[in-house]
Amino acid sequence: MRLFDAYIFDLDGTVYLGESLLPTAGETIRKLRSLGKRTLFLSNNPTRSRTDYAAKLTRLGLPTEPRDVVNSSYVMVDFLHRNLPQGRLFVVGEESLCQELRDAGFELADDGQGVDAVIASFDRTFDYPKLQAAFDAIQSGARFFATNADRYCPVPGGGEPDAASMIAAIEACTSSTVEAVVGKPSTYMSQAILAVAGLPPEDCIMIGDRLETDVLMGNRAGMSSALTLTGATNQAILQSSSISATFILNQLSDLLDIQPRK
Repeated sequence: MRLFDAYIFDLDGTVYLGESLLPTAGETIRKLRSLGKRTLFLSNNPTRSRTDYAAKLTRLGLPTEPRDVVNSSYVMVDFLHRNLPQGRLFVVGEESLCQELRDAGFELADDGQGVDAVIASFDRTFDYPKLQAAFDAIQSGARFFATNADRYCPVPGGGEPDAASMIAAIEACTSSTVEAVVGKPSTYMSQAILAVAGLPPEDCIMIGDRLETDVLMGNRAGMSSALTLTGATNQAILQSSSISATFILNQLSDLLDIQPRK
């Protein structure tokens, strides 16, 4: 059996849920590593930095370096450096994202005055003053970007409303459409993880629990894709979707039984 050279894992709902590894996730990733395969991690969730995610995986028994993690806040920093260097930003997001943007040299505004771009993100502190500031900035000509557009984030016992809710609120009051979403399934995200892998897409497989983000991104990028039925997607969603994964996994250990296309 020939394995892929790199295995790219989504995190929430794929590798872990809350503070626990999902069944077979730990042993599968350790087995792939013992076979000399790259294991990389990709998340739309911007509420932790790459360093934080690496520390969490290490704490859960999967020692990981920050360089092997890419998340939407990391990709947003790169996107802004390319498209709006020195921009003044108003961020609808949590402190981890705000700090990463500050560390990257961006000025963050406290209100909507003199803002070059509004950044919408997963924000559990979202409130009316933030919406007002985003509205004021966009009405004054600010551009509108988002880290990700997930509808909810899987957590033990259910889910939390994710960045799609913040995007929708801003779009509703401004009649503006978000200009770019840098997280999965965008090419910004696939290019970032392939750059980390240093491999052509055909030697990589993207594994995740969402058809509309993980699988779609992998398919578009030319990677193989594997949908795991451990998170957001069940059989009913799978059967009704027009998006098809290369492989369907009941649990992550099924990865060890599949072979790349020749």
